[in-house]
Amino acid sequence: MLMKQHPEAANAIEQWWRTVRRADWASLVDCRRIYQTADQVGRILIFNILGNNYRLITVVNWRGRRIYVKALLTHDEYMRNLWHKWMF
Repeated sequence: MLMKQHPEAANAIEQWWRTVRRADWASLVDCRRIYQTADQVGRILIFNILGNNYRLITVVNWRGRRIYVKALLTHDEYMRNLWHKWMF
């Protein structure tokens, strides 16, 4: 669904998914070894996608080693704080 809404980001999302699927991250420090610009706000883990044009909003469970994709936002959508709805 993300790729249908933003087909120009499809290759970048697929590459992100291949990397994350193999990752064994226990913390943000581990994640930042690959994705230096990843930011965490509470349970939300935010990735810059396609040269900072998009933000991939995920919910992370470090203990369970799981990342759940919630949304792909344009930079403008992100700046309007549309990602906050996944905070709680």
